[in-house]
Amino acid sequence: MSGRVERDGHVGWLEHTLAGITSSIERAVFTEEHARSRGWLQAVDPRAKLGMFLVVILAASLSSSIVVEVGLYAIILGAAAASRVPFDFFVKRVWLGIPLFAGIVVIPAIFFVPGPRLFDLPLGPIQLAPSIPGLIGAVLFIARVGVSVSLAVLLVLTTPWADLLKSLQTIRVPQLFVLILAMAYRYIFLFLHLANGMFEARKSRLVARTSGSEQRRYISGTIGNLVNRSIKMSNDVYAAMAARGFTGSIRSFQADRMGMADWLSLVGAVAVAVVAVIASRSLA
Repeated sequence: MSGRVERDGHVGWLEHTLAGITSSIERAVFTEEHARSRGWLQAVDPRAKLGMFLVVILAASLSSSIVVEVGLYAIILGAAAASRVPFDFFVKRVWLGIPLFAGIVVIPAIFFVPGPRLFDLPLGPIQLAPSIPGLIGAVLFIARVGVSVSLAVLLVLTTPWADLLKSLQTIRVPQLFVLILAMAYRYIFLFLHLANGMFEARKSRLVARTSGSEQRRYISGTIGNLVNRSIKMSNDVYAAMAARGFTGSIRSFQADRMGMADWLSLVGAVAVAVVAVIASRSLA
């Protein structure tokens, strides 16, 4: 079934696809608009901001204390509030996916790390017994991932994409890598709009229920069409960029000058990172 929100009230796969594409575009547009709003991190030079986030991520990775990770996360939430990032939007964007993916990676360690056991869970001939050190290690791992991903999300939310790419160039990230990021970001929007137009055209021409075989043929044909159009579009987009003077280096309207506030923010982030590492070693 595809084009019905009909008698039974169910929404078809086409409506789900359109809603997913539209919400992706809306989230991206909201993120870009928020990066240009007035807030603390938005006012910091992108190069200083990138250095701030890198040192704090390094500190979070080196920390072996859950208390320190919680403290770093509290600082991140404070920075997000000072930057006028919506709390619900920020927290949901980070924590809706972390427990699933990080949990899948760390679950085996809960049962195989030696140490005192909490309880025995017999499953036929196998007994699963989660250990206390395994659970502590799992919580620490998830906390590290949460802090690191929160920092990355906050950096993207408060920095225009062009300024972020330009900052990567200042720390000598290979130009080819920066170019791939820039092109991939632009292509995502082009393909989203392209796919959205194709699905809307399909929906507007549906007047009755379609069979499963027809839906599968349409999906396979749509995938092939998108691949062909993406190949042609990549050549057209690059030719258009080259015709407008693109040479591979990222440029933005951001002034290449760091003020006293930028240096103070960078020094403050370094101080937080050093204190976090020292505190982690003392608590270990």
